[in-house]
Amino acid sequence: MTSANKTIPVEEAERIVAVAHRLADAARVETLSLFRSPALRPDNKSATGFDPVTEADRASERAMRAILAAERPEDGILGEEYGVQNGQSGLTWVLDPIDGTRAFMAGAPSWGVLIGVSDARGPIYGIVDQPHLDERFEGGLGHARLISRAGTVPLRARQGVALAQATLMTTYPEVGSPAEHAAFSRVAARARLVRHGLDCYAYALLAAGHVDLVIEAGLQPYDVVAPIAVVQAAGGVVTDWQGGPAHGGGTILAAGSQELHAEALTLLKGD
Repeated sequence: MTSANKTIPVEEAERIVAVAHRLADAARVETLSLFRSPALRPDNKSATGFDPVTEADRASERAMRAILAAERPEDGILGEEYGVQNGQSGLTWVLDPIDGTRAFMAGAPSWGVLIGVSDARGPIYGIVDQPHLDERFEGGLGHARLISRAGTVPLRARQGVALAQATLMTTYPEVGSPAEHAAFSRVAARARLVRHGLDCYAYALLAAGHVDLVIEAGLQPYDVVAPIAVVQAAGGVVTDWQGGPAHGGGTILAAGSQELHAEALTLLKGD
């Protein structure tokens, strides 16, 4: 669940937003320099499977951390590639320098840069940025908008859609453990359309009113904080599969409306 934005003074909110956009701009430079480039040389972080990382991931996070060190040294940082840096302000920047590294490797423009800000209660602001498409989805601290080369438009999750008419997305067809896959399948069997593979871009499409549900498992905080802020700012609902806060990672259920969320949650819980 998101924190109440009213606890952040207007001037401070404006500073946070301005810095977040500078982070996104810096990450664009680093990621686009290697996207669809023959110079891309992925490494594997896993000793037992395939967990890719590229120099674009690392350079993107380093660039964002350098800006935060200069402009927000009192804030904490949690990043996928370089871990935790404790702060004193009560705010933490949650960074995924490339969410969807496999898509990035394949040249598919469904990856994104995730920039979230949390306080002790959860996400207060987020950006889901797709540099190649020049699409920046922003939510929280008074904003719910898509900024692109076509201009700026409000983000609004689709309302009034029942599960039987819904479009459902998830990244991996197996959706976590066998038990989690079985729970997901109960929802998928009732949805009109199920699609796979868009990583963070699925949440952006939900916030923009094109997708109705995103259901995933096995997530980390850096995967979800920014998308939660964007979806909730657009009027959507985000919890874990038990109906509780999702910003700590694990399972996530994002829906365009309260009614659709309740319908899907009942099936996930097996009630």
